[in-house]
Amino acid sequence: MSFLSKHELPFEYVRVERPEDLPPADPRAVDVAVLDMNHGWPNLGHDSLVHSLFDISGELLPHAGETDVTGVRVRAISFDVRRSGMIPEPPGGRFSLYVGTGGPGSLDPYENDGSSEGSQGIREDPSWQAPLFRLFDRILAHESAALLAVCHTFGVMCRWSELARPVLRGPEKGGKSAGVLENVLAPEAARHPWFQRFAEKLRGGRLRILDNRLFDLIPRPGPFPPGMMPIGWETLGVGGPPGEAITMIEFARDPGGTMPRIFGVNHHPEVADHERQLQIVDEKLARGEVSARWVAERREALTRAFPDENSEQLLAQTSDYTLWEPMRFHLERQVRQRIEDLHE
Repeated sequence: MSFLSKHELPFEYVRVERPEDLPPADPRAVDVAVLDMNHGWPNLGHDSLVHSLFDISGELLPHAGETDVTGVRVRAISFDVRRSGMIPEPPGGRFSLYVGTGGPGSLDPYENDGSSEGSQGIREDPSWQAPLFRLFDRILAHESAALLAVCHTFGVMCRWSELARPVLRGPEKGGKSAGVLENVLAPEAARHPWFQRFAEKLRGGRLRILDNRLFDLIPRPGPFPPGMMPIGWETLGVGGPPGEAITMIEFARDPGGTMPRIFGVNHHPEVADHERQLQIVDEKLARGEVSARWVAERREALTRAFPDENSEQLLAQTSDYTLWEPMRFHLERQVRQRIEDLHE
């Protein structure tokens, strides 16, 4: 992945696959931890999340040589969690914002034996799970830390919190759920200070999503614990009734009471700019990273639309409310605090 250097734009990207890859903390760098759960599989989601951080950084911070005299930049540090066992340090030091990606295989690493149906050929060392669960505990306990998660990371968080259990989608559910589909907001979302704004823009609370999941997440019986809230559910087909699988959860809210602080979704709001995604797909094919079949599947999903609607615009709206604006909110607060600290 290539970006302009920090001398041209206020953004830097670092990949961590070994402990020595981690750069030292820098008082002028706002470090964001990206939890890469892809186990080395080709994907669009990881790069899209990093590009989102890149775009937001360009909005929040001026180009070097203009008005910023502090030299503050955003640094996305991507940790290869499942394949290399790299886990970022807990909040309270260099990290306050954590962003988790999707990924292949079972949501329980102990079930990824390389041959079972839900493993998708993944065989992994599950030793990363315990330290990652401890990190989630620390983020939950630290009121100024935020964690935003999609797909695989969200499923792992459901297991960590014991709010929902993963169930492989069988033939009765049509198998894997993929493409431009639909979710519906939970009734609780209409009373949420942030998601009620989204609900007001939707017809019947129904939102367009880009899906790519093998597992449903089935909530445990009974009410959610205090401070945790269901935000979205699957629908049984476009226009169908809500199903039993939960698709969005707020695990904790910002101390200000407006924005989700720990939040996860079981769709892919990070894959929003379809022109950019198609360009990334073509670049991966040109580099020999992916097969022609992989490209064809992604192109079909990215270009699918429903008649009599602007599906791309509706997907962008979903991305704004379920990822982009929460990410911007938490990153902007950190950037502002860092600039204030440097001016003291």
